[in-house]
Amino acid sequence: MMSRKVSALGVPMDLGGGRRGVDMGPSAMRIAGLERAVRSLGLEFEDLGNVHVDAPERRDPRDPHARFLSEIAACCRELRDEVQQILSAGSFPLVIGGDHSIAVGTVAGISSFHHARNERVGLIWFDAHSDMNTPRTSPSGNIHGMPLASVLGFGPEELVQCGSRTPMVDVENAVLVGVRSIDPTERELVRESGIKCYTMREVDMLGMHRVMKEAIEIATDGTVGFHLSFDLDGTDPSVAPGVGTPVPGGTNYRESHLVMEMAAASQKLLALEMTEINPILDDRNTTARAAVELVLSGLGKTIL
Repeated sequence: MMSRKVSALGVPMDLGGGRRGVDMGPSAMRIAGLERAVRSLGLEFEDLGNVHVDAPERRDPRDPHARFLSEIAACCRELRDEVQQILSAGSFPLVIGGDHSIAVGTVAGISSFHHARNERVGLIWFDAHSDMNTPRTSPSGNIHGMPLASVLGFGPEELVQCGSRTPMVDVENAVLVGVRSIDPTERELVRESGIKCYTMREVDMLGMHRVMKEAIEIATDGTVGFHLSFDLDGTDPSVAPGVGTPVPGGTNYRESHLVMEMAAASQKLLALEMTEINPILDDRNTTARAAVELVLSGLGKTIL
């Protein structure tokens, strides 16, 4: 970690998905005791509140191939600036969402901050989905299925050019972990882009320790460090039932924590992001409480 101070920033975004509720994710994590938990590690903590997000009821989604694009892009630009300010202050950004479209703004902020210092960053994308759609390939037009493509330089200009560097992350330093649901139309871009993708088949065959060891090596090869964008639907629904788009067969409780523990142990983690918590679909805030526990592992909590 860059700092002993953690700055939490909420992004109550649900414009990027087709199901309401993930806008309450930041509140759910706060209710689950995020601040108290982080402070229990001996870290300083500040809650910077929420980035502004327009309510979908007040907006027209317009383009059916990229719904709410202008509103999401505007939010991501504000998030980008906030993340840069956190890093400039020497603090560790903890971004809590919100649907996964927010990652465009988070990665833009991290990439831009380090690009100004002639540094490159890596990216580990933990998710059940590859999020590599573009408006041309998306079957739904939901932008939460497009953010990884955008940060790698594919997709709408408003998102691709959100940061000061295009692409925000070189594909050679980006890794997908936990994937098990890919739209047929986005498979082509996943393959052609050359991104390293560890599906759940690879996790089953190789084990999470080897997968994360290799992922960290890729994300830190020639970079100053990496951002971990953690979609709670990457875990199995038995671990996190309240997510935007649950998919059976995800990582179990210990595998999920190992992802975080190894990221922290690498001492190369630049920022952490938790997305797609949907309290409407949850059971007594189980998913938000699991997310808080995972954050602690990402911030360095160990068993001994």
